This record gives sequence, C-alpha cells and structure tokens, in this order.
Amino acid sequence: MKLVLATGNKGKLREFKEMCQDEVVAFSVLLGEMEIVEDGDTFSANALIKARTIYEKLVKEKPSESYIVIADDSGISLPALGGAPGIYSARYAGGKATDKDNLYKLIAALKEKSLKRTSAYYTAAIAIVSNYGDYVVHGWMHGEAIDEARGEKGFGYDPMFIPIGYHLTLGELDEEIKKKISHRAKALELARPIIKMLKQKQGNQK
Repeated sequence: MKLVLATGNKGKLREFKEMCQDEVVAFSVLLGEMEIVEDGDTFSANALIKARTIYEKLVKEKPSESYIVIADDSGISLPALGGAPGIYSARYAGGKATDKDNLYKLIAALKEKSLKRTSAYYTAAIAIVSNYGDYVVHGWMHGEAIDEARGEKGFGYDPMFIPIGYHLTLGELDEEIKKKISHRAKALELARPIIKMLKQKQGNQK
C-alpha cells in the first residue's frame, strides 16, 4: 500500500517526510505535475478536494496498487485582519505568488494598521483518503505575528510567527522544536493511528 502526499509544495513535502515514520511519495512522482482547483471554504474542504482528486486519478491510472492519499491544507489567520489570510494563505499575494510575496504582503498589512505584533494562529487540516473512506484531522499552533521577517528556517509565514512560550520566530527556531509544536505535527499525530488502521485493514484483506 503506497502512502501518497497530495502536494506540490516542497516545504510541506520535506516536513511530512521528516515527521512520517512511513515512506511518503509525492503524487507528482506517480502522476506527473497537475493543478488542483481548491475552491472549498474551509481548510478541511480544500484538503479533501486535493486528496480525493489524487486518489481518484491514481485508482483510474494505476489500479494495480492500493493507496492511502494524504493532503494537507494549512494557513495562518490573524483575528486583527478579520482572520486573513486564512484559507488564502498560499495565494494571499496572488495566484502565482511566492512564499516571500505572501510573507511581505502580510507584513505590509500589519504595518498599515501600525501593529508591531498581534495574535495569530496556524491551522492544519490533514485529509486521508483510501478505499475505506475519508477522514480529516486538525492541528493548531497559537502565537503572535510580528511586522518583520526574522530567520531563514521553515517556509511560508514562519519568519514572522512567534509561537506561544517562545521569543524566536519559526524562522529562527531549531527544526526539532518546530517538529514538536507545529500545527502540522499535531495534526499528523492524530492522522498516524488512522493511517495505521487503514494499512492493517488492507493487510487483513490479502
């Protein structure tokens, strides 16, 4: 049974590979590059859209294998900005925006409101799709967003986010700390037993 990650984001793929105890394959290795329209209105809806799209394509094009497809939709929300960027985190500065474009647009939005730092939180929704049905789990990380970028580690909005209990941004913190406290790590912790159960079910069918 192949564990397939439905993302083209290299940062997310790296994090998943580091946090998963199983071998994770990027969908593009099996199917090539493809665009998925994420038009859901929640993180969980978008994660499910991605996972279902890849799962259905794999079953159609490579039916000899069985698959568990994992998709993550995540982002940062700032209550002071009405919850923005939220589900639009990956395209906050436009459809073809880079991580840096998005980061500096959010920093500019804070400066516009004269906010040096403000409450913020990350959400991660992980969808798991297989022939045994669909599951979604969530993880959160709370902290503050600041009006400057600090540190070169992580990706996305990490250089402007300080988790609760720390004085460094995710761009400055050691990767090992981030792996323990991140929204994605918390969601993955809940996803692991589901993945294990699905693999056992598949094994019992053989």
